[in-house]
Amino acid sequence: MADDTEYTPAPRASLDPELLRRLLRAKDRMDAASHEEWPVRRLARVSAVSEAHFARSFKDAFGVPPHRYLLTRRIERAKTLLRDTELPILDIALQTGWNSLGTFGRTFRDVTGESPSGLRAREREARHQLDRVPACYVSAAHRPGLTTAVSEKRRQQAGATKKPPRETEAT
Repeated sequence: MADDTEYTPAPRASLDPELLRRLLRAKDRMDAASHEEWPVRRLARVSAVSEAHFARSFKDAFGVPPHRYLLTRRIERAKTLLRDTELPILDIALQTGWNSLGTFGRTFRDVTGESPSGLRAREREARHQLDRVPACYVSAAHRPGLTTAVSEKRRQQAGATKKPPRETEAT
């Protein structure tokens, strides 16, 4: 299972306060509508900076690239819907910004370490144990830890599953 540690550090104090306000504006927009497409071009327009400057500054300020931040938000929302609703998994995938169930399922498993249906079943079993814990603590504990890009994580896992070539005996 994936590590559920905090994924975004506090903004760095060394950034220009005006730039930080602009970056926070884009981050707030992603939070409010994480199901929408947020290419860097759109986020840069929201922040009123160039695309390259936005991408570099966002990562400097929040510790993760904008796409990874958005992915974290989508997974977080999907986990909440899986835990708290009876919606079909396809509906949850579409509501949280994925265009296909396959992509949602694969990405969800890569990030959380389990399938959406597996998480739902496990959460239902454990629900009664969390009734006395404040919701903010539960939410923080379930936040996905995206410290590595999903594509990099897949490459690492693929490399770990490959068997080393056999050595031939010298005669």
